[in-house]
Amino acid sequence: MLRIAAAIQILAVDEEPEGIDLILPETKELIAGIIAFGIVFVFVRLWAWPALQETLENRRQAITGQLEDAERVKREAESLLADYQAQVAGAKEEANQIIDEARTTADSMKSEIVARAEAEASSVLDKARADVAAERARAAAALQGDVANLSLDMAEKVVAGSIDRTAQAALVERYLDELGGLS
Repeated sequence: MLRIAAAIQILAVDEEPEGIDLILPETKELIAGIIAFGIVFVFVRLWAWPALQETLENRRQAITGQLEDAERVKREAESLLADYQAQVAGAKEEANQIIDEARTTADSMKSEIVARAEAEASSVLDKARADVAAERARAAAALQGDVANLSLDMAEKVVAGSIDRTAQAALVERYLDELGGLS
């Protein structure tokens, strides 16, 4: 196949007496090309160039507008971000303040509860001591009465006679005073 293509090229070169001039075409072709280029240039210059310039200008304005909008949106986003960061920092600070206040309140409540409990315990203890003292006094009084009766009974038996009531009472009182002095 390559041999056939090479043979065709050789025949084409042999048929032209001058050979192929690749740099300068024939004069008729050159003039026709210049006229065609001029027509295309005039057409492009009069109709296509202004439309192309208008399209490029519109595109440039659209891109400029989009860039300005993007810059504005970026500034707004940065502003919102700064606001949110400030709000978050404020919220963290407020949360820390609330936690500190809660701790302070809890500590004061704890102190109050402990103080109240200690006061109640102290009052219960004082009341218990007073109750014990009153019970002891009541028991001592009851014991004195029992001892007095027992003493009278014993004294009657010992004396084997009857002593009048005033003498008995005086004797009991003296006996109780002696018992009170011992305890």
